[in-house]
Amino acid sequence: MSAAAASRRGLALAGVILGAWALSLSLALFFYPLHGWALLGAPLIMALHSWLFVGLFIVAHDCMHGSLAPGRPRLNEAVGRLCLFLYAGFEWRKAYTNHHAHHRGPGGDTDPDFHASSRFWPWYRSFLLRYFSWRNVAFVASVLTGLVALGAPLANVILFWALPAIASSAQLFAFGTYLPHRREETGFPDAHNARSNAWPELASLFTCYHFGYHHEHHLHPGAPWWRLPEVRRGRLHA
Repeated sequence: MSAAAASRRGLALAGVILGAWALSLSLALFFYPLHGWALLGAPLIMALHSWLFVGLFIVAHDCMHGSLAPGRPRLNEAVGRLCLFLYAGFEWRKAYTNHHAHHRGPGGDTDPDFHASSRFWPWYRSFLLRYFSWRNVAFVASVLTGLVALGAPLANVILFWALPAIASSAQLFAFGTYLPHRREETGFPDAHNARSNAWPELASLFTCYHFGYHHEHHLHPGAPWWRLPEVRRGRLHA
């Protein structure tokens, strides 16, 4: 696939993720009734929004590697900044620097995403404290206040925006950091200190946009999320 074709497909998929996130969130926040039979659908909407929040970060992650739109660094940065801001007011430069430090020394002393403990909660706590600052707290508080001021019921804001955003951080951490990089008795296949799950592609997509194929990502960081199954099947070698 040419760089131009990869760019068109990557941008189209990013547009679908961003559009679905914005439309679904708007409808749920302002129009979804939290009473009667509609309550049964609330958990499904929350799960969908968590997955779409994950999608925002995955698009930003591809932008960090320049793989959203190959050969167009300014476009990658612009889209990445937008996605991180929409996610939780995250700062592009900090995320970019930390992520590339992770790739230079995964699982080592210079890896900002690594934690010496192999337990989930201490590592997740460290993960949150590293990336979630008072600036993000202020962003979340401002958005919550603004949505309520615009007429969104507080319960809808909490259920369909706040809780899915928190859940998505745990989802990203579990499938994109903890499971691939925790130390186990079997060790790692190479110096990338990363492993992949063996799940079917549909399960891989719905857990973390194929980011669970993590060893493949470290071997081919220039491959966007939607090409990781190709890498795993051995059909993409660069």
